[in-house]
Amino acid sequence: MDNLPPKQPLVQDLQSEGKACATGDDTPYVPEPPRLSAMLYDPEEDNQPSESSPVKGEFEVWWTDSAGVEQRRTYTTITLSSGSRYYWTVPDDIPANTVVSWHVRANDGEAASAWSDEGDGSVCSFVYDDVNPEKATLSSPDYPKPEDVFWVDGVGVYGHFTMDSPSDDVVSYKYGFLGGPYGTVSAEQPGAAVTIPYLPLTSGPKSLTVRAIDRSGRSSGESRYDFNVKSGRAPVARWKLDDPAGSRPASAETGTAARAGTGVTFGGPAPSGTGTTAAVSLDGSGHGFLTTDAPATDIRKTFAVSGWARPAETGRNMTVASQDADGRPGFTLGLRNQETGPAWSFAIGDATVSGGAPEAGEWAHLLGLYDAETGRAQLYINGHEVGTAAEATPAEAAGAFQIGRARGAAGYRDRWHGDVGDVRVHDRVVVPDEVAELALRKPKPLGRWSVENAADGTSPEQAGGAPLRLGTGASIYRGSDGSCLPEVDPDCPYVPQALVGDGHLRLDGETGYAAVDGPVVDTRDSFTLGVVVRLADSEPAHPMTVLSQAGEHTDVFKVRYEPSTYTWQLVMPEKDEAGAPEKVVAQIKSMAGGQVRRLAVIYDDGTDTVTLYLDSSIKATASLPHGRHSTGGLQIGRAKAGDGWGEYLHGDVDEVQAYSGALRDKYVPFLGKGTDFCPC
Repeated sequence: MDNLPPKQPLVQDLQSEGKACATGDDTPYVPEPPRLSAMLYDPEEDNQPSESSPVKGEFEVWWTDSAGVEQRRTYTTITLSSGSRYYWTVPDDIPANTVVSWHVRANDGEAASAWSDEGDGSVCSFVYDDVNPEKATLSSPDYPKPEDVFWVDGVGVYGHFTMDSPSDDVVSYKYGFLGGPYGTVSAEQPGAAVTIPYLPLTSGPKSLTVRAIDRSGRSSGESRYDFNVKSGRAPVARWKLDDPAGSRPASAETGTAARAGTGVTFGGPAPSGTGTTAAVSLDGSGHGFLTTDAPATDIRKTFAVSGWARPAETGRNMTVASQDADGRPGFTLGLRNQETGPAWSFAIGDATVSGGAPEAGEWAHLLGLYDAETGRAQLYINGHEVGTAAEATPAEAAGAFQIGRARGAAGYRDRWHGDVGDVRVHDRVVVPDEVAELALRKPKPLGRWSVENAADGTSPEQAGGAPLRLGTGASIYRGSDGSCLPEVDPDCPYVPQALVGDGHLRLDGETGYAAVDGPVVDTRDSFTLGVVVRLADSEPAHPMTVLSQAGEHTDVFKVRYEPSTYTWQLVMPEKDEAGAPEKVVAQIKSMAGGQVRRLAVIYDDGTDTVTLYLDSSIKATASLPHGRHSTGGLQIGRAKAGDGWGEYLHGDVDEVQAYSGALRDKYVPFLGKGTDFCPC
């Protein structure tokens, strides 16, 4: 069969420095003499495999010089297999800021294809740009420079920064704020200025750095803009709701006092571990409400509304806070019943965000946020965002602010039955760190047992609380007191150090344990337990429990080492019944023998999660919607086994610490360090 010429190169297979072939107004600009490329093919009709169909690429570029004379350069590539990509880096004598055209064809040694711009093809062009754009000028009406206004308001308040370069070919700007965010923003047209929003998440000195990028990809030098951000401003309205029993209006720390209906009772208990000292109880009737008879904020602009809430029931829709609109609420924050059950909810306009699991008699911190800059509504429960942020269009809502009810077409509805505390309204974004701080319930120390010594079979709690009672097979090991040093005195025997401090608990693995007579942590509420442990055996023969606390019939939880899987485990029964199946709710794989380990268990009732920590940096988290009631004492070194005890620990234990409340991650490394640590 006669040889057929190679195929004409296709325009879509051609590139100038990685940019698609184009000409005219779409001609690409490049920052250096470009590398041209093309995919070239020999026809399949030659009946040869591609590796047997070698071809070369013949490139040609041309332009008109300043004297009006056409210049051309050509290049022939090496021979490659059909279907390969062929390259040519254009010589650096091409002129800058001049349209350079090019085409390519394939040659198999006997015949050449048509040029890529013949027939239905197209010429390719590029412009070599050899000049960097000028630096961007930066300005902000919201965040002036320190020489104009030193401190500017503030965290949670959007500012806008405008970037503009004198160069008319700038198409984008690369920017970065100190601490983030970072990004690239495109201009609507070459040379146009660009304005971006910025939301400060923390206070203090800030800076913005920017580089202008032109259409060739060249970058300007860096421009810098320094400014200083204040802390987030206070709420525009706040009702602490801690007025004395018998009060009628709720005084306002800021804003307007709230008139209370007769179904409101002041002086109720507040959520523990917070700065809130009292709350109000609403009876769910038509008289159970508080109102300012005036709006608290303009909900067409950015705002946030928050408060503590404890529902007395969860079987119907109930409102914690709202603001009236025309025959309906402008927004509602509260509890809504859905097909999947009750959930916390924030609704504004036609958008609703739901999440979390309300429980009767349980406090939760709610915060609904509408961000007018992004147009989104968000919901935070106990300091954590829940649900999915929703696009929202607020209604005109110049009506009164309400606590405990929401406006309906025929009057008020969805009345709150339960307790409410510390309601706040902000006219800005409340940023995530602030949300977490508002929802924080500070842990309270319940006990710290350093097991340094024992008298009459008990080891004291550091603050004088219930001591540890030592069982048979348990003893206190006293480490070296430093009175002699083996490395100095050959007659001085080597005495190992205690795990922490001067001594620790030693358990024989057969009958050894220690216990507190009675439960230490309330396992129905948030709690934290920490312990330092070292197993005596490198390959234990059976599971060994470090900590446990029993219910009526079985352990509510236990922390153990399972040698068959080399895992530290948090184990809970499926129900508090004798012989109930156990479930490993969290586990961390790690060799154990001879190594000092710091373990912690943290149950957060607010987020319905329980977390097992190993050495403070490794953790495993599981969902735990409901904590179980514990009636038994805290056990160290053993667990329930049928009608008796088992899983005895062979090893050493030290620094047992207990808190009511969930320690935050940043405090976990302080557990087991031998100090009276309290994040209170």
